[in-house]
Amino acid sequence: FCLLKHEMGLITFVLWAYVLKTAAGHCRWAEVLKDLEQIQTSQDIDVSLYTADTDEDNECQGRVMRCFFLEIKVILQECLIKNCSRTQDVLNIWKNGNASLESNKWNGTASARCKECEEYEEKSFTEFVRSFVRVIQKACK
Repeated sequence: FCLLKHEMGLITFVLWAYVLKTAAGHCRWAEVLKDLEQIQTSQDIDVSLYTADTDEDNECQGRVMRCFFLEIKVILQECLIKNCSRTQDVLNIWKNGNASLESNKWNGTASARCKECEEYEEKSFTEFVRSFVRVIQKACK
């Protein structure tokens, strides 16, 4: 607290408090988004995946996210078998995403009209990643 007695110390303290506040407001999916950007151009991931709709109602967002992470697990298994170049990025998505899902407001039950993962259309890996990015960007707003 003796830093607060000096003008420079006070400025440093205010900036530090601002950084902490900004970090707390940071989207919890940012790390997942960063890793999705890393894998989206991967040439050695070639799978069809159930791809949830990006325009589902808010009450279905928990189930939508869970669907994407179930399919990430499929990608991870494929990468482990094929020794993909982006296996670590896929593993990071899986770990960070599950941690965020556990601490999210979506842990409750979804509406009966929300689709199960297998009810969505299977799409290419590229389309899957694009949709997943859109869903995360929507969740970060």
